[in-house]
Amino acid sequence: MTLNQDNIVAVATATGYAGIGVVRISGHNLLEIVTQISHKNNLKPRLASYTDFYNIDNEVIDSGLIIYFSAPYSFTGEDVIELQGHGSPIVLQMILKRCLELGCRIAQPGEFSRRAYLNGKIDLVQAESIVDLIHAESEMAARGALKSLKGTFSKHIDTINQQLINLRMFVEATLDFPEEDIEFIVEAKIQDKLRLLQTSIGGLLANTKQGVLLNNGANIVIVGRPNVGKSSLLNALANEEVAIVTAVAGTTRDIVKEKIIINGVVFNLIDTAGIRDTEDIVEKIGIERALHAVQNAELCLVLIDDSIGITPEDELILAKIPTELPRLFVHNKIDITNSNPRIDSNYGVSNIYISAKQQLGLGLLRDEILKLVGFDNSCNNVFIARTRHLEAMKQAVSHIDNAFANWHQLELIAEELRYAHNNLTDITGEFTSDDLLGEIFSKFCIGK
Repeated sequence: MTLNQDNIVAVATATGYAGIGVVRISGHNLLEIVTQISHKNNLKPRLASYTDFYNIDNEVIDSGLIIYFSAPYSFTGEDVIELQGHGSPIVLQMILKRCLELGCRIAQPGEFSRRAYLNGKIDLVQAESIVDLIHAESEMAARGALKSLKGTFSKHIDTINQQLINLRMFVEATLDFPEEDIEFIVEAKIQDKLRLLQTSIGGLLANTKQGVLLNNGANIVIVGRPNVGKSSLLNALANEEVAIVTAVAGTTRDIVKEKIIINGVVFNLIDTAGIRDTEDIVEKIGIERALHAVQNAELCLVLIDDSIGITPEDELILAKIPTELPRLFVHNKIDITNSNPRIDSNYGVSNIYISAKQQLGLGLLRDEILKLVGFDNSCNNVFIARTRHLEAMKQAVSHIDNAFANWHQLELIAEELRYAHNNLTDITGEFTSDDLLGEIFSKFCIGK
């Protein structure tokens, strides 16, 4: 992993008009740039100074604050300058132009964060959480991203890694013993240590799944016959009139998507065309798209008209849903049947009774959705995580399980522990390829 030594610059605030805009510079020996652009000498680190900003012709182009952070006490670990001027895009471009004239180059996406990572100021999980915090769509997601930024997730990884290292050192130091000398392995309580490792990493895996769900959300698709209330349910859960609702069957002919937040978790709620046999070409396309949405969902809400009950048409729809896809049978229109909102579970299948029109039972529905996608509604200490973290954790768990299954063979234990250790260090970026780093940081904003 290489680190460029040149000076980089970028506008660090969002595009558009605002009261304040920030231009950020990172590199080495930046005090000369400070003198040229502000005519300020002997700036004290971490102390804001009011100044004018000058162009190459010594004309004032703006006025504002300048802050100098000396290496290594900065975000990137290098010298950093922040020029805080007015938020006009034109003004910020003039300041940016002056920085380029003074030898800086435009930063690549995520290059500030990448330099912070390469200089040991943050690990890879913390770098990723910066983007997650910026793009958080709920208060819980923002809090989870901040926990990861503060190192909560990384500390859990480091704790397990230390367990792994200690066990690896012991196992590899004893490989000179004959394989058949099982007594030594038993006395060393290898099984107990592996079991403790399984427990630790299993608990972290469960928390990681929560973090990924909090970060990515989940796709929930609503399916059912025409006119059972799918669009009414979408509108009720979204708290607005997103989809057209009429008494005419087949009103919805395309998928309608809306983001909803349930207890801080963002879900993509997808209303689909009523699935039935039809000769209408447009409706057929809508039904095909509905079935495609089902294939990419994490949960399927099967809507049933409670005033009619399950029909042969409903049975045909169920046959088109993948058997591995979690599903919730939602019996709508209990306002017609004069039933009460409730949940019944039969043979592991949940049936919930609601009225989308009268908004009865929606609280029960929301809680059941969280339960079925695997989110612990009572957990207040969730950190943010990503899919790559989860995959690495699953691989590490698999290797620990393999080590436990072969606890009497030191060579196999040593190899499996090494693989598990590599999986975990890949999460925090202790041993990470340049290709992965390029992919991760390319998704960052220019000024981050």
